[in-house]
Amino acid sequence: MRRYGKHTDEDDIRSRPNRKGNRPRTSIRPKHEDAAEGVVLTVDRGRLTCLVEDRIVMAMKARELGRKAAVVGDRVGIVGDLSGAKDTLARIVRIEPRRSVLRRTADDDDPFERVVVANADQLAIVTALADPEPRPRLIDRCLVAAYDGGLEPLLVLTKSDLAPPDQLLEMYGALGVPHVVTTREEFVDGLAAERVREHLVGRTTAFVGHSGVGKTTLVNALVPQERRRSTGLVNAVTGRGRHTTTSALALPLADEKGGWVIDTPGVRSFGLHHVDPSRVIHAFPDLEPGTEGCPRACSHDEPDCALDDWVAEGHADPARLYSLRRLLATRERREGD
Repeated sequence: MRRYGKHTDEDDIRSRPNRKGNRPRTSIRPKHEDAAEGVVLTVDRGRLTCLVEDRIVMAMKARELGRKAAVVGDRVGIVGDLSGAKDTLARIVRIEPRRSVLRRTADDDDPFERVVVANADQLAIVTALADPEPRPRLIDRCLVAAYDGGLEPLLVLTKSDLAPPDQLLEMYGALGVPHVVTTREEFVDGLAAERVREHLVGRTTAFVGHSGVGKTTLVNALVPQERRRSTGLVNAVTGRGRHTTTSALALPLADEKGGWVIDTPGVRSFGLHHVDPSRVIHAFPDLEPGTEGCPRACSHDEPDCALDDWVAEGHADPARLYSLRRLLATRERREGD
């Protein structure tokens, strides 16, 4: 009979067998130093399409990454079957640090941010000048997200044959944002794509815009179907002018000098709950030195803000201060306001 109590020794203690073998459990994770480098091109229901060297590889996130998610544009470490053959599946075991991030929330009351694109150099904000009418508040919000995430903005204004661009360009002129203005005819003859391409070569550019502005038509012109087929990429949109992009998709620019375009789903809103307003000032290097005299936690739109004196003394253009305050105000307003 086994004895328990003060006379118990190690021979009396029953050990629970390890059903999976005798190997002890450990919290040490493999470093995967031999993992291949890849880039995430699109994500679809837990399956990630990645570019590894010159091959398209399907992968899934390794369990050891926990809740950390890989998004389009992420540089990742991949192990397993990297042949790219049909029905093969590799594992993403590492997500490299991101140099830029485009994030949004569903609305301003939503505390959960969503990373849309990682490691993009530029954000192309596509908006129509008419049919549908331009939405300056949405443009402002996209600009704030670009500045906050480390992306340079680019304005692409379409359908200038229906309405002049002057008023909208004047609104953003003080920001110094580069822009391209196109007509419907230029979309048809390909000139619109060529003019936009000049701003994209050698860079990774994410495209955003709401339905009907011509964003996906433009992306399709920049990355023709035959190029998508040659690289093994699946087109995420259909024809008939209907926008059906359901997830971000990175595509190689049809240019010998390289570059990537990332088509994102059409947006109806662009929540900025995640944005700290104090970071927006970093996009205004001519105004930032003037904040040294601001009171603590200054909103830059209050009576004691030092930027008013800074501008009055001639250090910066008053239009720049107006633009800063308009962008900061978008944090508290909805696009339709």
